[in-house]
Amino acid sequence: MGRFEPQPIDAPGKDFSLATKTEPGQLVTHGQKSPLLTVIQFIMDQRTLIILILLCAVVGYLIPSFLTGKNLLNVMRQVSITGIVAVGMTFVIITGGIDISVGSTVALSSVVAAAALKQGLGIPASIVLALMSGIAVGLFNGTLIAYGRVLPFVATLGTMYVIRGVALIVTQGEAIWDLPKSFLTIGTGYWLGIPIPVIITLVVYLLGHFLLNNFTFGRYVLGIGGDEESARLCGVGVKRIKLYTYGLCGLLAGLAGVVLAGRLGSGQPSVGVGYELTAIAAAVIGGNSLTGGRGTVLGTLIGALILGVVSNALNLWGVASFWQTVISGGIVLIAVLADTLRRRRAR
Repeated sequence: MGRFEPQPIDAPGKDFSLATKTEPGQLVTHGQKSPLLTVIQFIMDQRTLIILILLCAVVGYLIPSFLTGKNLLNVMRQVSITGIVAVGMTFVIITGGIDISVGSTVALSSVVAAAALKQGLGIPASIVLALMSGIAVGLFNGTLIAYGRVLPFVATLGTMYVIRGVALIVTQGEAIWDLPKSFLTIGTGYWLGIPIPVIITLVVYLLGHFLLNNFTFGRYVLGIGGDEESARLCGVGVKRIKLYTYGLCGLLAGLAGVVLAGRLGSGQPSVGVGYELTAIAAAVIGGNSLTGGRGTVLGTLIGALILGVVSNALNLWGVASFWQTVISGGIVLIAVLADTLRRRRAR
């Protein structure tokens, strides 16, 4: 929101004409940026996209096999599941919160879907149950945070352990195998040559983008993250919006669990470890502020793709997995530092 500045009022006998003089042929304009400033502003606004393009170009030059259609689809499929989780995490982060229970929610939802299928409930009913389990976890988190006034990190930390424990108890620590082949299509199938998980992920990002930018709910989410007290004074139901936001995060974690179960062909209580960190990293790299009030869903998509490209490139180079973790962590630290410096300049 722009800052209100009082405008001068014309008065008799006062000359409000331009005080400066111009040379012949010199054009004076007001409220317009020079072409150079416009280009610089565009680069700053689209920096994550430009970084992604440059990264792909450099990796493609060094490793020609990277830019093949098969490998690019593989990159998108690799980031699809954590990418879905990252959309819900984006909404939570914009409100100024955090949810580190999403990895456990993914595991629980995959187990619920697999168990329901083994009981013969059918694919649609099994998927609905898995999504409902994710929503239930999200609403539980939202209740603790919005109405119980528990710190988001503390609340979701406890939920993370509880939900993981529930998944282990239900399955006795064993994976649920032999799922119907038609269900596996969700995680391994193709449509028009594009992996179905990639299609699901793109649809989720498109819907998330419109929800954040074209609906009242999205404006409330941004408003709460920007200034919660001001949003409350303006009549926004802050507690209710926070509850819905965490419910949405749980829903998308549940969807990710369904896709993962289809990809693995089983429901496993041990999956999803570290997904919360990857989702947070994608959001931060995509330009979302950890202090809330600013962020975009499409920026998170770019952040997830950057992480995917880095991981894929390191795999093609034969870099050990533990070094990949170090490099990914370094990228996140750089993104957090950049966000901190940007906020300091804005003050």
